[in-house]
Amino acid sequence: MQKHGNPYGTHRVLEPLGALPQAALRVDNDLSEIYDNEILCDVTTLNIDAASFTDIKDRADGDEAKIKQIMRDIVDKYGKHKNPWTGSGGMFIGVVSKIGDALKGKIDLKEGDRIASLVSLSLTPLLIDEIEHIHMQKDQVDIKGQAILFETGIWAKLPDDIPPNLALALLDVAGAPAQVDRLVKPGNTVVVLGARGKSGLLCCYQAKKRAGKNGRVIAVDHQEAGREEMERAPFIDDVVIGQADHPIELSKKIDRLTNGALGDVVISCVSRNNCEMGAIMITKQNGCVYFFSMATSFTKAALGAEGIGKDIEMIIGNGYCKGHADVVLNLIRESSYLRTLYSKRYG
Repeated sequence: MQKHGNPYGTHRVLEPLGALPQAALRVDNDLSEIYDNEILCDVTTLNIDAASFTDIKDRADGDEAKIKQIMRDIVDKYGKHKNPWTGSGGMFIGVVSKIGDALKGKIDLKEGDRIASLVSLSLTPLLIDEIEHIHMQKDQVDIKGQAILFETGIWAKLPDDIPPNLALALLDVAGAPAQVDRLVKPGNTVVVLGARGKSGLLCCYQAKKRAGKNGRVIAVDHQEAGREEMERAPFIDDVVIGQADHPIELSKKIDRLTNGALGDVVISCVSRNNCEMGAIMITKQNGCVYFFSMATSFTKAALGAEGIGKDIEMIIGNGYCKGHADVVLNLIRESSYLRTLYSKRYG
């Protein structure tokens, strides 16, 4: 008879006891037996979140063997893929191998279904048997392994009309465009930092959809190489090349472009450190900044805004909001530009 586990997965926490799995230092990844309210999956691909994968690549100097070793060391030590330097994880796709007795018939899932996890690897018990291939430009890693989803964990069945690796890339950042849909109002000027990236372009599309013909979407990327891709996008009005970790220079460029009005809503999708003030300085007084990057420091953002007298609303990106999977998959179905570009990148 299977043991009954806590719906939030605290039965898997090894250290410190009493913590939830995401905050825990170590979790139990012995998956030889599952609890009656767990779902066991055979994992095929990990999508490492951008901040974490960038950090790991930097620490490994881009060497694939070193990247594999760092990833294995993380999982061996912590029982999950929670990057100890960024605190972030990612998500996986896999095939449902076993459903706990307490969940059978209560969820719309059966053994053999192919799914994407919509909860972070930073809380997911994970075993890696073999790392087969690293997709350096996709932040994706093909593996042979297993993972557990808890009773409260969220997931999505992979759609038939979108290739699995593309769906995984999209679902990893589904919270971003879904939150943008809530924040942007008709007529708003929206500035997206890291606009050429995976979440950035999706946010640009959703921002233009919400802001409408009287609104304005300004795409910011840190290198000239991304300009043409952004300029071709039919949902971007202006392109700026600037670095978010150089806030004075960036704010001058946005100030000139907007005649001092700045952004009503600023979305930060930049996956590197020290970019908080770049976002804050280009936001108008009483405007809103949405930090979707896992590299964001609450301390730097809060004290930095105070230090320059900016009275703005600052929102930390939640990877989940109701209906976010449908929102992001529908963006690819709606936009031929996004479909073509993302299929080339991630398909």
